Amino acid sequence: MTAQLDAPHDLVGIGIGPSNLSLAALAHGLPHQGAGELATAFYEQRRDFRWHPGLLIDGTTLQVPFLADLVTLADPSSPWSFLNYLRHKERLYPFYFAEQFHIHRAEYDAYCRWVAGRIPGLHFGHQVDAVRWNPERDLFEVDFTQLDPTGEAEALGRTYTRNLALGIGTAPHIPDPLRPLADAPTVPVIHSADYLDNRRRILGAEHVTVIGSGQSGAEVFLDLLRARPAGRERLTWLARTPSFAPMEYSKLGLEHFTPDYTRYFHSLPEPVRDRLVPAQWQLHKGIDTATIAAIHDELYRRTLDGGWPDAVLTPGVTVRTAGRVATTKVELHLEHAEQGARSRLTTDAVVLATGYRERPLTRLLAGLDPYLRKDSSGRPRIDDRHRMVLDPSVTGSIFVQNGERHTHGVGAPDLGLAAWRSAAILNTLTGKEAYPQPPRTAFTTFGLEQREHTRPRPAGELLPLVEHP
Repeated sequence: MTAQLDAPHDLVGIGIGPSNLSLAALAHGLPHQGAGELATAFYEQRRDFRWHPGLLIDGTTLQVPFLADLVTLADPSSPWSFLNYLRHKERLYPFYFAEQFHIHRAEYDAYCRWVAGRIPGLHFGHQVDAVRWNPERDLFEVDFTQLDPTGEAEALGRTYTRNLALGIGTAPHIPDPLRPLADAPTVPVIHSADYLDNRRRILGAEHVTVIGSGQSGAEVFLDLLRARPAGRERLTWLARTPSFAPMEYSKLGLEHFTPDYTRYFHSLPEPVRDRLVPAQWQLHKGIDTATIAAIHDELYRRTLDGGWPDAVLTPGVTVRTAGRVATTKVELHLEHAEQGARSRLTTDAVVLATGYRERPLTRLLAGLDPYLRKDSSGRPRIDDRHRMVLDPSVTGSIFVQNGERHTHGVGAPDLGLAAWRSAAILNTLTGKEAYPQPPRTAFTTFGLEQREHTRPRPAGELLPLVEHP
């Protein structure tokens, strides 16, 4: 192993998605407590920055405004803002006249690639293998493998750091009944994360089934619908949710994605948090109303000459089991929750818009397991500064990015909170308000405040005693 014996870093980030890219951008040029700039390095297994490449469907947009870029909500004057990206690309005036608050996904991906190509200390093609705590040096040891262009191991290395930031993100989730089919190559059963790479093959199938009621499922269904001739669509869209529901996008509803709500959620008892997260699915798993309208408009257009499109949209359905019919078709065994009825569906291709799950940290942090403090469900405990709770003997910090929904709520993966979280991490790391945080960010007060807002009482005035039975 080739050890890097240079001075230890102040911060090493593992994974370079939007969260850690935001952290790298805000950390760039930031002075440390001592002399010089904050010393950082970030490692990513992929060869370059890629943000959901399989879902960059033409015309799809972000579900958050462009202000939710990597830096603006923490530092609008940052050179890494989306507006500065447009200035460098000489596209400020076209964007100004386009009057787009929600930018195209492909444009967000291009913006992030622009940032990733200019910030020093980002190491793509580097797979982090293990992390340990070295008590003799009071440092974390990070072992990595440098990969060649084909993904094969090229060299081994080790670096040292005082602090870590985990930003390994999420992975596509495939339900257990469909996992064996997704692993077999003969019939296309693919996750929506790989949709564009398989689009031509999917379009060539006689009948296509889309499973999943969120934004990705809706966008894939709409794209397939637009690409198939009227009267011969041969599409089925199934969802486990009771309806194809719109995402909660009211202005007060959006305040669940503020630092205020994040702090409130973190203060709740663990059992309450665990009940809240699944109950809030419509805050982040619903469908944008414009996409719902576009689907309905497309279906309606196909009725203008009489007849109905050959498309079936059925919510409230669970896939119990699935099997292969010969080598060219898939049979789905379905159950309708409200009816209690069961049925079978034979299809030629399946797109699984079944969401994502946080990548497990068990293997990566196996060497740190004795130092980690966990909750009653075996998950890492994470404090209000986004740090894993560690044994007091560990002097460094492990910050968590987009892996703390169980402690910080539905906003954990939201792009709109990335800059705020990165700023909070850097303020903790540097021991000063490098990026001042607003004391209040929502009109909603999410819990009963601990301070009183009543009129001041004169000295000596007694409060009435209220007796409870």
